Amino acid sequence: MSDKAYDRTPTLRSRELRNNATDAERKLWRHLRNRQLCRTRFNRQVPIGPFICDFVARTAKLIIELDGGQHAIRTAEDNRRTRFLNIHGYRVLRFWNNDVLENVEGVLAAIEAALNDSPSPHPSREREGN
Repeated sequence: MSDKAYDRTPTLRSRELRNNATDAERKLWRHLRNRQLCRTRFNRQVPIGPFICDFVARTAKLIIELDGGQHAIRTAEDNRRTRFLNIHGYRVLRFWNNDVLENVEGVLAAIEAALNDSPSPHPSREREGN
């Protein structure tokens, strides 16, 4: 029996996800870490409720999710997840892995626009959660 007052499973899973990041996650993280974008602190693989979010700027209440091909058929699950996070005060931006790998500058511009509360300069590249 554990003497912890909380379930460590999300934390252990987060650590595993950080250690086994996708190419797109690693590429985006190189631009988000150390407050490089708008001096905003991002964390990777953060548990929020029942979900583990790819990148979270807690102060800005912004979540960045990177989606692989499996998300094309998981839209209902992704929408439920986004609604939960919105209810808890977070804005969710979703990008395809391919967008990060091929157009990281456009992805960073969209994130910066969200951090500055201005319209995204690349709306066709951005998949904002509902």
